[in-house]
Amino acid sequence: MRRSLKNVYRLGLKELNSLRRDPVLLFLLVFTFTFAIYTVATGVQTEVRNASIAIVDEDQSDLSRQIRAAFLKPYFKQPVLLGLEQIDPVMDAGLYAFVINIPPDFQADVLAGRRPRLQVNVDATAMTLAGNGAAYIQNIINRQLANFVGRTDGTAPLPVALAMRTKFNPNLDSSWFMSVMQIVSNITMLSLILSGAAVIRERERGTIEHLLVMPVTPGEIMMAKIWANGLAIILAVTLSLYAVVQGILGVVITGSIPLFLLGTAFFLYAMTALGIVLSTVARSMPQFGLLAIPFFVVMNMLSGGTSPIEGMPETLQVLMQIAPSTHFTRFAQAVIFRGAGLDVVWPQLARMALIGTVLFVFALMRFRATMSAAR
Repeated sequence: MRRSLKNVYRLGLKELNSLRRDPVLLFLLVFTFTFAIYTVATGVQTEVRNASIAIVDEDQSDLSRQIRAAFLKPYFKQPVLLGLEQIDPVMDAGLYAFVINIPPDFQADVLAGRRPRLQVNVDATAMTLAGNGAAYIQNIINRQLANFVGRTDGTAPLPVALAMRTKFNPNLDSSWFMSVMQIVSNITMLSLILSGAAVIRERERGTIEHLLVMPVTPGEIMMAKIWANGLAIILAVTLSLYAVVQGILGVVITGSIPLFLLGTAFFLYAMTALGIVLSTVARSMPQFGLLAIPFFVVMNMLSGGTSPIEGMPETLQVLMQIAPSTHFTRFAQAVIFRGAGLDVVWPQLARMALIGTVLFVFALMRFRATMSAAR
């Protein structure tokens, strides 16, 4: 047992030295947990910001001017006045995300209680902006109408006092969510790439023959690759959480970072084993890349980080329970955002450990077969 642990340790050091001498993978490791996290967190916005808007004002009344003046930065750009005949051309050209058409006699009809129809044209090619922006516009217009007819001056109070409390992200800042979810996505990608590339690299460089004549077992070789590549990713994740997420982006992490790193280790155990399985199927690095991409895309898109897993078809929900990324996403959100402790997230840790063990056993079988074929 002691000799086996020593073999795993020394083979792991060899793996780390091999990674250190590979500038491409080393650059990828640093880039994905620093610059990539920052750019995605700050560049991908789910809230409305600087949305382009145009207004066709056929009324030219005090109310229509009041509505025009209500669209302010940073949510909307300065509204542009258009003619009625310009609506279809500018929408077809994609020049504006929203075009509001205020009909003639709009103010007079409002005062007379005739419920005039105000048209809002929305470019729904940007779905998130279209949905959130339409809600913003509706609230702004309703507020201006209520102010104009005198219903919010205290004389006609609302029947319900709504107290909205936003937990875990009080400012509704998308960078808080995007930064952590991008870390989860990058862990998924790199755990597949590094472990699989390590096996392919041994085969392409011919060093697999050196391992065959050494007094080591396939299980020891696999364990060395798992802990070495896992350690490299955990160090990069730690740097990203402290330096980029907390330091540069200013995200408040309410949970325990050591607990998150513990869950990351469980997740890496499963994902690196999956990467080794794929590397035993592929014959070259390009083939491995073509195999890894579909696995990464499916696990990343359907893990619950992009959209809630509860909104997916039931069959897909059941199938995604066998993917470790589903449980890691729930674990990460609970620990980082909600400050959950081990007593809350232990089921996710147990599931990742179980899935990882199954993948490890299967990977060991495949790896032994590959080693036997190379003899």
